[in-house]
Amino acid sequence: MTWEILNIIGTMAFAISGVIVALEEKYDLFGVYLLGFTTAFGGGIIRNVLLGLPVSDVWNQNMLFTVAFLTMTLMFFIPFHWVLSWKRWGVFFDAIGLASFAIQGALFAAAAGYPLSAIIIAGVLTGTGGGIIRDILAGRKPLVLHQEIYAVWAVLGALTIGIGIAGETWQHLLLVVVIVLLRMLSVTRHWKLPGRVDWFILLRKVKN
Repeated sequence: MTWEILNIIGTMAFAISGVIVALEEKYDLFGVYLLGFTTAFGGGIIRNVLLGLPVSDVWNQNMLFTVAFLTMTLMFFIPFHWVLSWKRWGVFFDAIGLASFAIQGALFAAAAGYPLSAIIIAGVLTGTGGGIIRDILAGRKPLVLHQEIYAVWAVLGALTIGIGIAGETWQHLLLVVVIVLLRMLSVTRHWKLPGRVDWFILLRKVKN
């Protein structure tokens, strides 16, 4: 049940995220579908490749492909100014996709008997892989590399699954909500991981 719920939530959220980016870049219908599908399913493909699982498993999700197709079609044909007004919601839908797929990927690896390190990698790649492909195809710098704290929340979710803290369906869904809230707080509060420049500035201040 958890698996299916997270799959549907993540697929719809990332499909919408891909459509919003495609329309912002003024892509045509093909571009909208391309970005939407790669955002929704790219993370699962990357996860399967690195875990040595059949990539063909991704193509057997006919129901999810239908959900993504209908979601993208609806988004494309609604009034254009409505979609543009959703720009501020793009980060929100991306956060939902990140959280849902990070937990789903971690559950996938845990069910297959992989160790904690693989569970974390599976969670992070499933949660961020589609967004990375989306941004590259749109000619943008991937969010995970330069924006407010992003992949860390996927690590947190996968770690929680890997060490067995969350084992029930309601706990998985609560974890999704927590990750979405943390991601949105990191955006509104401008939380960022320290970088090389930040450390040099800190050292200068200490010396002065």
